[in-house]
Amino acid sequence: MTNVRRREVAAALAAGLAGAGPLRALAQAQTQAQAQAQMDWPTRPVKLIVPFAPGGATDIVARLLAERMQALWKQPVLIDYKPGGGTMVGTQFVATSPPDGYTLGMAITAHMINPALQPKLPYDTVRDLAGVSQLALGHFGLFAHPSFPAANVAELVAYVKKNPGKVSYATPGVGTGTHLAGEMLNHMAGLDMVHVPYKGSAPAQQDVIGGRVPLLFDVLFSSMPFVKDGRLKVLALSSPKRAAANPEIPLIAEAVPGFSAMSVIGVIAPSGVPAELRRRIGADIARGVRSPELNERMVALGMEPVGSSADAYDGLIRAEIEKWAGVVKRAGIKLD
Repeated sequence: MTNVRRREVAAALAAGLAGAGPLRALAQAQTQAQAQAQMDWPTRPVKLIVPFAPGGATDIVARLLAERMQALWKQPVLIDYKPGGGTMVGTQFVATSPPDGYTLGMAITAHMINPALQPKLPYDTVRDLAGVSQLALGHFGLFAHPSFPAANVAELVAYVKKNPGKVSYATPGVGTGTHLAGEMLNHMAGLDMVHVPYKGSAPAQQDVIGGRVPLLFDVLFSSMPFVKDGRLKVLALSSPKRAAANPEIPLIAEAVPGFSAMSVIGVIAPSGVPAELRRRIGADIARGVRSPELNERMVALGMEPVGSSADAYDGLIRAEIEKWAGVVKRAGIKLD
């Protein structure tokens, strides 16, 4: 290499090194700014997406949570309704929002069922979203018309096995957690019950009360009033543990070991939210759920408050996705 060429290379290297200094300084400043933003969070209103129209249990819980978090965060928590697509519309909005902690979303059991049931989800539930905190656990109940000959799950199993394909169960719709609970019971107990889907709990309840369908899988608090007035009887719960408010109701798992199907409600965020910030938000929400005021009001709605860590809820989401995928595949469930 000539002396002239060596001088040119040296000059180029020097210029490059000189330019690298400002770039490093800029990157360092950006990192510091991001860290400071996380420490200061929240400095403006937080949006909480509800993937349903106003009204219903999810909306009520969201409002209770928003009220509690506003007091803690000293910033407004704004409820934003984005119904449609079996919670997909609202969930997609959360998945594509800036990952800064200012957009959170409400999620129910459908959040864990949709990956198996909806082949064309506009987002990847595991890759694009992350759990922030599980708020509560709800119970699915197996109800029956008072004239149904079985008084418990063991008797139900024996009766259905003697009458394969002749016993039907109603649910609020295809692909709901209650529908999949019924299909799980079919699989685990070796039964052949026929699913009768409705568009919501009310019409399903009325047809079972009227004796047109003998069995009903529904959310516990939704159908318990009909048990209290004698129009239905409850055989068991599908949850892994008995309900705190109704400890007298047995579990399907007591007759069918390992059975577990529950209603889960929680808060999610875009997966890009820094882990430390997501955990801090989750801890704040968990603290709010465990407060006497919010705890008591959720129990009154028929839910069992949880208030989990972000990591625990995220792990539950992944486990439930895998479980429900197996149920959907075995039962061959497809949406029309």
